[in-house]
Amino acid sequence: MTQVQLRLPQKMIEDIDKWIEEGRFKSRSDAIKTIISLFEEREKTREFLAMLNARSEEAEEHPETLIPLEESQ
Repeated sequence: MTQVQLRLPQKMIEDIDKWIEEGRFKSRSDAIKTIISLFEEREKTREFLAMLNARSEEAEEHPETLIPLEESQ
């Protein structure tokens, strides 16, 4: 794993330290890694939503290409 240094505003450090005291994180590193992971997951969710919206528009424009999810009885 690569080690990096970063500069953060004092208020952010205070918030992170408070979260550590509250038991939300084990360390500053743990907090920062978790926050980055959450951001990455949010971005993946945004990409997925954009894909769903695009597919929805395609379905509205070309409903004949839709495949039924269930067989009708």
